[in-house]
Amino acid sequence: MPEFIMRKKSSSIKTRNKKKINICLKKEKEVRKTIPRKKPAKRHKKKKRLRDINWKESINFSKLKLVSSWIFKILITVLLAYVFVCYFGQRVSAVGDSMNPRLNNGDVVLVNRFVYNTSSPKRGDLIVFKPKGNENSHYYIKRVIGLPGETIEFLEGNIYINGEKLQEEYESTPVNDVGIITEKIELNGDEYFVLGDVREKSEDSRMADVGNVKRKYIYGKAWFVISPISRFGFL
Repeated sequence: MPEFIMRKKSSSIKTRNKKKINICLKKEKEVRKTIPRKKPAKRHKKKKRLRDINWKESINFSKLKLVSSWIFKILITVLLAYVFVCYFGQRVSAVGDSMNPRLNNGDVVLVNRFVYNTSSPKRGDLIVFKPKGNENSHYYIKRVIGLPGETIEFLEGNIYINGEKLQEEYESTPVNDVGIITEKIELNGDEYFVLGDVREKSEDSRMADVGNVKRKYIYGKAWFVISPISRFGFL
């Protein structure tokens, strides 16, 4: 067969093959178009939504944490205020002038109720009590002179504790009126002997209506004057 005929045949075969390939490619493209594709944008949206949810959850958690912290602080403050008022902030008004110049009639005093839960009253303390536990009586503020188990005696206007003369480091007047204490007395294990600093104006342990003050009737220790402002300060 001549060579040019052979070439002609081979070129016609190639063209036919190309046409077939093109037809196949077109069909494949058409088939691909019919197949639904997954859109990557949707995935991104889902991821974005997850991020938004996590962000909102973190904000809500931080808000909850902040609110809880504030509630806890408020509760602690209220508790401390309650404890302070109950044990250190109870107010009592001084009646009479028996504690001049430390206290005047009408002075408003804060009472420390906690101190005698951990210790006993000491000589010289200004204690707050109701005589013989009488709930209908007003509170008395007097100075502790005699402690439980001690003996008290008045001689020539002076006070003797267990036979020794009491040296007072605060302003006071002599005991000219001994009241019911006409002889030496001994205090029981739960009793305190109290006097006012201005003895001639004081209703205290020398009087039958008051007598020795039992430990259970002591309300607390007077420690701070809050009114009037001119006398504001520690006792």
